[in-house]
Amino acid sequence: MNAQHPVDVGAVVLVGGRASRMGGGDKPLLDVGGTTLFARAVRALQHAGCRTIVAVGPELDASAPVRWVREEPPFGGPVAALAAALEGTDAGEWTVLLAGDLPRADEAVPQLIARIPALSDGAVFVADGHPQWLSGVYRSSALRRALAELGDGVSGASCRALLGGLDLTLLPDDDGVTADVDTPEDLARARGRVGAIASQKTEETTHD
Repeated sequence: MNAQHPVDVGAVVLVGGRASRMGGGDKPLLDVGGTTLFARAVRALQHAGCRTIVAVGPELDASAPVRWVREEPPFGGPVAALAAALEGTDAGEWTVLLAGDLPRADEAVPQLIARIPALSDGAVFVADGHPQWLSGVYRSSALRRALAELGDGVSGASCRALLGGLDLTLLPDDDGVTADVDTPEDLARARGRVGAIASQKTEETTHD
C-alpha cells in the first residue's frame, strides 16, 4: 500500500519494438520537451505509486529505477514481453501495462489507477473503437491465468488473444492520451503539443 491510493500496483513498460516506421533506432529514447519518452513513462508510473517497474527490451538506461528483462525470443511481441516481465516478479495485485512511446503517459496512468477500486479484471483505454491494450491496468492474477492458458504460444501472440477474454472496463479515450509515436509526424505533433503547453505556461507566469 502507498499513501496515494489503497491499492498494490506494479507496472510493465514495453520498449523492445523495432521502430520500423521511425527508421529504426530506440524509439523510447526520442526526446519530447526535454525528456525521453521512456523517462516520461517511468516518471508517470513512479508518481502514481507503482512499487515495481519492469522494463522489457534492450537496456536503454542503466540508471533508470526499473528492472530490465528481455522477452524470448527478442522481438517476440508484447505478449512474450509481458510473460518475461511477470516471470519471477512480485508485480503486486495490479499491473499497469504501458507502451514506452506514449508522450502523455502522465495523463493516462493516473486515470487508469483511479479506476482500480471499481474494476473486475482491469481497464483499458479505447481509441477509434479499438482497445489500446498497452494503455491498461490489469489484475495480475488475471494476467498470469491468461498467460498460463496460452502456454508455449506467447511468442507472436496478439494482445487480443491474451486479454480479450478478460472482464475489462473500457475507457473512452476522447482526448488522445493514448496516442503513441509511430512516425516522424507523430513525433512532430507530440513535440508541438508540449511546446505549446510550455509557451502557455510561460505566458501565464508573465501575466501574473
